[in-house]
Amino acid sequence: MKYCLLFCLILQFSNLSFSQQTLGFSLPEGVNQVDIPIEVHNNLIVVPVILNNQLPLKFIIDTGVRTAILTQKVYSDILNLSYSRKYTLSGPGGQKLIDAYITSNVTFDMPGVHGQGHSMLVLEEDYLELKNSMGVDVHGILGYELFSRFVVKIDYEAKKLSLILPNHFKPKKSYQPVPITVEDTKPFMHARLSVDDLTTIDAKFLVDTGASHGLLLEAEGATGITVPKKNIRAILGRGIAGIITGKIARTKSLKIGTYELNNIITSFPDNYAYRDSTSSGKFAIRNGSIGGDLLSRFTVIFNFPGDMMYLKKNSSFKKGYYYSLSGLTLRAKGERLKEFEIADVRENSNSFKAGLKVGDEILSVNGVDVHEYDLNNVNGFFNSKPGRKIRLEILRDGKKLRKEFILESQI
Repeated sequence: MKYCLLFCLILQFSNLSFSQQTLGFSLPEGVNQVDIPIEVHNNLIVVPVILNNQLPLKFIIDTGVRTAILTQKVYSDILNLSYSRKYTLSGPGGQKLIDAYITSNVTFDMPGVHGQGHSMLVLEEDYLELKNSMGVDVHGILGYELFSRFVVKIDYEAKKLSLILPNHFKPKKSYQPVPITVEDTKPFMHARLSVDDLTTIDAKFLVDTGASHGLLLEAEGATGITVPKKNIRAILGRGIAGIITGKIARTKSLKIGTYELNNIITSFPDNYAYRDSTSSGKFAIRNGSIGGDLLSRFTVIFNFPGDMMYLKKNSSFKKGYYYSLSGLTLRAKGERLKEFEIADVRENSNSFKAGLKVGDEILSVNGVDVHEYDLNNVNGFFNSKPGRKIRLEILRDGKKLRKEFILESQI
């Protein structure tokens, strides 16, 4: 499953103003560029971070976030951080959804990079269950503070993040320049979108490294964007108010500069669900967002100070677009996140017809014990290619069962 709206919660807090916030990321004297090893999970970029010179954690790098976020208060409590403000976010009817706190004068260290004097939003709990949905311990999110200070190069293929001082950056001719505008600390770009043979528009997109989907479109208003007739109902992600629903379909093409991407898996969130989780008038001006499943097909360079993005296709550029060929959504659990439980079975999928159920634990796939793999690898088994036969051993109510089905694209 693509958690395409994984960080809807973050958008709620993106418009909050933080007083006395001092951004302080810097490189050592005389150093113009540092390269940081990254992990890529579900198309999201994860980097090692040491919080307040003491606590080693992992943070997601997210262009869609204004201020650093810690996903669980337990970690800031370990460091005895003090909190200057508390927010309680409520949903429809005044129902309490989430508590969050502001702490200041925080330091962040990554390999070769030091940041001091930052404010940070601290969530009471991991409301979005990031570690379970990603299958890796993730503790926070870094965003605009990095992108405003450096030119940021993301090499998904080499699993490397480069931070470059803007006055020492020179783009290579092999990269496609794409103009961006930074609005409310987030990057937006225009691209030529053909939803189908009849609808082609110049569309405005948020470029969101913190979303794992490929393309998300808002099918509403006077844009002319409608959901293609061939689509499937799906759970798209999780917001503060709960599960986000919508439809999955294929978009004919998206042209970014000279690059053209075709037959793209596209998310169309239900209006009520999406707006409940991202309610902010400022976001109505966009047609959608571009996320990690598209971005990971390129080496991407963000130059916020220069209002430019640069793209160079990698070996994944021509890779096909598939959506949940198994119909299964898995969540990782256990102390090592090496136990994999079925969280959802899409109705009418082959796994549904094979009798798989929510709560079943996956023990092996095609004879391979999955307990030494991570969630990324296990999902890879289920999204390899249409027509592949899958043989599962599962645990249900203390009993081992065998199931089998064929991977199939329903769109």
